[in-house]
Amino acid sequence: MVYPIYLIGYMGAGKTTVGRILADRLGWHFVDLDEAFHEIHGLSPADYIRTYGVEAFRRKEKYVLEDLAELPIEKVVYATGGGYPCWEDNMECLKELGTSFYLRWQPHHLAQRLALTDLSERPLLHGKNAEEILDVIMPQLEARAPFYEQADYILDAPISNDTLDGSEDELLAEMLYDCIINS
Repeated sequence: MVYPIYLIGYMGAGKTTVGRILADRLGWHFVDLDEAFHEIHGLSPADYIRTYGVEAFRRKEKYVLEDLAELPIEKVVYATGGGYPCWEDNMECLKELGTSFYLRWQPHHLAQRLALTDLSERPLLHGKNAEEILDVIMPQLEARAPFYEQADYILDAPISNDTLDGSEDELLAEMLYDCIINS
């Protein structure tokens, strides 16, 4: 397996939570690209997009990851932004820089997860319930799937009885850990 590890997937897929758990378990570093973007540019991704637009944000986001990739630290787990792999040649770059894992969820489960979070930093979803969120995210998920599915590994979220019980992030981290250790 080529290091570092890049976690990709739609917003709410658990990239940050799973990434932190995985990095801690491996004894590696963890970097959330949205947090790194905020530290470097002084604005959250949502605020940057509101101020400068999506294109400007995607360009800066790409530079953040490329700059971090040049650091002399191999054993890092990165949580990318949900749209990162879908812009220009970003997915190709991730595959060249390390190993990518797509945290894949069924759309209705993502909508349920997102409905339980603070949506103030997600302007498209703010004030919506799970059913309305599903209507918003379905077209994006369909458009992004060809990019996400280029990942080196695809991990389907472990859901039993079609009900979220809060253990999914821990289980995904365990699946990732097993995959990394056994590769």
